[in-house]
Amino acid sequence: MQPNDLKLRWGVEQRLEFIEYRLFWEGYVNRGDIIDRYGVSVPQASKDLAQYQEAAPDNLDYDRRAKKYVPLPGFKPIYLKPDAEDYLTKLVSRTSQSSDLLSGIEYPKADMIPNLNRKLDPDVLRSLTTASRHLQVVEVAYQSMTSEASAPTLRKISPHGFGSDGMRWHVRGYCHRDDIFKDFLISRFHDIRAIEASEIDPRTDLQWHSTLNVILTPNPALSEAQQDVIAADYGMLNGRLEVDVRKSFLFYFLRRYRLDLTDLSPDPREAPLVIENRSAFEEALVSNQN
Repeated sequence: MQPNDLKLRWGVEQRLEFIEYRLFWEGYVNRGDIIDRYGVSVPQASKDLAQYQEAAPDNLDYDRRAKKYVPLPGFKPIYLKPDAEDYLTKLVSRTSQSSDLLSGIEYPKADMIPNLNRKLDPDVLRSLTTASRHLQVVEVAYQSMTSEASAPTLRKISPHGFGSDGMRWHVRGYCHRDDIFKDFLISRFHDIRAIEASEIDPRTDLQWHSTLNVILTPNPALSEAQQDVIAADYGMLNGRLEVDVRKSFLFYFLRRYRLDLTDLSPDPREAPLVIENRSAFEEALVSNQN
């Protein structure tokens, strides 16, 4: 029986997914876990477990000695789409009070390097999202690293989207000074105000609305064994990994995965991935910069 067939109330479906999450990642679940997590009664927790067992009878069994439900060898999730990165993120944020599914259990230690977030002014972001939503032109004081001016310069922008390169948030919009769609770092906005309705149609930003299927392979300069390691690392199929990337993100994609070092570094381990369809990538990259 599939989840959609159960026609469940949202609260019940959340608890059934929680049961499955615990079974999959932690290897057990009991009534107390459900009670502690959702504050339901003992009869309700028992009913939830019975309902899950009815929906997926081959997924769990009750261990009387341990007094908990455990997954059976043929366990297959029906509510949960297991996400390893999401699970690791929950481990890192285990001390938060957010509604993660790991509260109240023993978990392995996990950590990550500090993320040096750039300061984003909430009022600036609010103005940008409002202008994007209502198709307005904003006048901003923007500090560009490429500008020779020591002070921010005034620009008129018609914003329409937001993107992250994994480190920094940008707003995508039409620059009325340069007559081109481009990205602006939100952290470099100082003053901002909406001044008029925009005549720019965001649908004409072809680099934003189109993607390139980027084909990645292990760097052929690596040894065969090293190439096998890289292929396994990224879950490649037949030594290839295909990723659809917005054309406006290609530069950031190139830099983040060190693909720009392929021809520069003498050590192929510094650039373990190469772009198989390099000519198509470079053509799209050049068109995005023009």
